Amino acid sequence: MKQTSRLAYFPISFFAVVMGLAGLCIAWEFAETIFTLPIRVEGALIPFTALVFLLLLTLYLMKLVRHPAAVVQELNHPVKLNFFPAVSISLILLSVTLLESLPSISHGLWVLGTGLHLLFTLYVMNVWIHHDKFEIHHINPAWFIPVVGNVLVPIAGTTHGHLEISWFFFSIGIVFWLVLFTIIIYRVLFHHPLPDKLMPTFFILIAPPAVGFISYLKLSGGMDNFAHVLYYSGLFLTLLLLTQAPRFTRLQFSLTWWAYSFPMAAITIATLQMYQITAVMGFAVIAWVLLALLTLVVTYLLYRTLRAVGGNRICLPEE
Repeated sequence: MKQTSRLAYFPISFFAVVMGLAGLCIAWEFAETIFTLPIRVEGALIPFTALVFLLLLTLYLMKLVRHPAAVVQELNHPVKLNFFPAVSISLILLSVTLLESLPSISHGLWVLGTGLHLLFTLYVMNVWIHHDKFEIHHINPAWFIPVVGNVLVPIAGTTHGHLEISWFFFSIGIVFWLVLFTIIIYRVLFHHPLPDKLMPTFFILIAPPAVGFISYLKLSGGMDNFAHVLYYSGLFLTLLLLTQAPRFTRLQFSLTWWAYSFPMAAITIATLQMYQITAVMGFAVIAWVLLALLTLVVTYLLYRTLRAVGGNRICLPEE
């Protein structure tokens, strides 16, 4: 009975773990290619990430079957609602990790993830438009996940030959990134600060321009002025948040800490691409620093998450 009751509180935000792990896989795979490294870190990381995804998906489907009311409650929650697309984003990211080694499986995951993400985007935006309960203090950077997740689609979509579909999703993500970014800055400047539990979601601000840069290069085939704007805005947000590291390290651990991981992976990959394109050694240095930091962060997050799971400090009712 105790296990069943904990299953009812299994959070949809757990899928952020897969996003962080997949981002780490892609970052190392890219670094190994660019710097011709003799190691193949992603060879172990990709199967591990896939297993974590399958485990989390199985547990959440069990929750859906045994505690459907708890799932409905999350679907109506102003914050938790936005983590449902993390499932489809995980599928899209897994398709990117398998792009070179297993292209047919990658394509299948991309089709499934892309279709599911469109459905999630339409559902979430319908809830936003027709809500009767959301207020300005409910918004936080996690609201980026449903719409800006669309920017990920071209990374594998262009390779699989779906150029127009990739432009469709890219356009959705970029346009609504600007809309939501404006609202979130307004909320941060003129209303009460984010609760401590949601503070790590500030790192999600890095993801839209960083991922946008990566996808735009795939779509346009090279650097231009807009690509520079995307990259440098992502890099500035990274610097801005890293200067506030003492604030983040004082926070109590929760699953929201995984918000540090994928955005860090995105700006790491973007910086690796900047080095590949420009051959400027400064970008190589920044990329190595970011890759080392990303690896340490994800390793530490895995350790803290396993400790929290083992200590029964996750999957509990909210206070």
